[in-house]
Amino acid sequence: MSTTPPVLAAELALAWADIQRHHPELPDLAAPESLIGESSSACGAELSFERLLHEAVHGIAAARGVRDTSRAGRYHNRRFLAIAEELGLDHVDEPHPSSGFSLVTLNPEARRRYRPTIERLARALKAHSAATTADSARSFRGPAARHGSSGGGVRVKAVCDCGRNVRVVPSVLAQAPIVCGGCGKPFRIPEVAAVG
Repeated sequence: MSTTPPVLAAELALAWADIQRHHPELPDLAAPESLIGESSSACGAELSFERLLHEAVHGIAAARGVRDTSRAGRYHNRRFLAIAEELGLDHVDEPHPSSGFSLVTLNPEARRRYRPTIERLARALKAHSAATTADSARSFRGPAARHGSSGGGVRVKAVCDCGRNVRVVPSVLAQAPIVCGGCGKPFRIPEVAAVG
C-alpha cells in the first residue's frame, strides 16, 4: 500500500462517501487532505473514522442551516448533539464547560455498520503515520510539535488561480496540496511584498 498523502486523501474520501450512503444530505468533502494532520482542542487531535463522523455532523448541520457551535466553533451545542446522535455517536451526559458536547464516540450500532470502513481507514492512517514519522525524524518542527500540538491555530489566507480563498494552518498546507473544487488548481499562500 502506498503511503503518500494522495492515497490517504482517497481513503478519507471513500470513508466520507460511505457516510453519505447512510446520510445522503451530507455534502461532499471538498478537501480530504485538509484533515490530515489537522488538530483541534475541541474535536481531539487524532484523525480517525470517529473524527471523520464528527466532521460529518458539522457537514450535515451546515447543509441544514443549523448553527451547531458557538465561541468560534469551540463549543458544540445541543443541536450538534442531536445530529451526532442521528449519525451514531454517543456523548457524555453533561457538556464540557469550554467545548460542550464535542467529545463524542461511536455507538455499537455505528461501529458494526462502518466496521469495514473503519478498518480500511485505520490501515491507511497507520501506514501514513509510519511514512511521515520516518520522513520527519530528522527535521525540526518546532516546540508545538514537541508538545503534541498542531503548531497553533494561526491560519493564513491561501488562494487559488480563480480567486477563491480558504484559511489554513500553513503546516497543514505544507503536508499536501489542497485543491480548489472550482478551478482544480492548488491553493497557495501568496508572497507578501516587503514594506519599506
